[in-house]
Amino acid sequence: MTKPRAWQRMLSGRRLDLLDPTPMDIEVADLARGLAFVARWNGQTEGDYAYSVAEHSLLVERLFTEMNPLESPKWRLAALLHDGPEYVIGDMISPVKAAIGPGYADLDSRLTAAIHLRFGLPASLPLAIKTQIKKADRLSAWAEATHIAGFSRKEADTLFGRPDPALSALAEIKLRPPGEVRRDFEARCATLMQEMDAHNHG
Repeated sequence: MTKPRAWQRMLSGRRLDLLDPTPMDIEVADLARGLAFVARWNGQTEGDYAYSVAEHSLLVERLFTEMNPLESPKWRLAALLHDGPEYVIGDMISPVKAAIGPGYADLDSRLTAAIHLRFGLPASLPLAIKTQIKKADRLSAWAEATHIAGFSRKEADTLFGRPDPALSALAEIKLRPPGEVRRDFEARCATLMQEMDAHNHG
């Protein structure tokens, strides 16, 4: 019996095996394009454009940097790439992840490790950094929920935690064309990689 296909061809020409992903098969352009076209909240958001995972990732990195101004560029890059696997597996809302079970988490962790290694990050992040990225991620989710996804503040506070008012003011939600977001994501990735390189050789 023939095994089902478990790879995806990218526009760069790379062929990414989802069951055995390697850093060599991950390209910035593919990642940025995929994330710019993946809608958060299953597309159930206001406005003429979907709120993409790429836009969310840019916001999470900005919030992480604001909350942790002394952290090195590599951890800011980790914040930018925190939802990297979604460029091939999409953005599944939490209830769907729960329904799928541990198989989703395994797939996500394999892809995360390959993406991290491609960008010079450790396959698994230190717990303290993961915790800080998660704080920024939850703040972004709270802002998205209340500004464009139809949640009341009370509901969002219950699901994502009540944010610090000073920080929530920084969580600006933008709705932009995918091409624009893709270019910004690529540019930010390049900047952080340059800063990381300079930091490592400084």
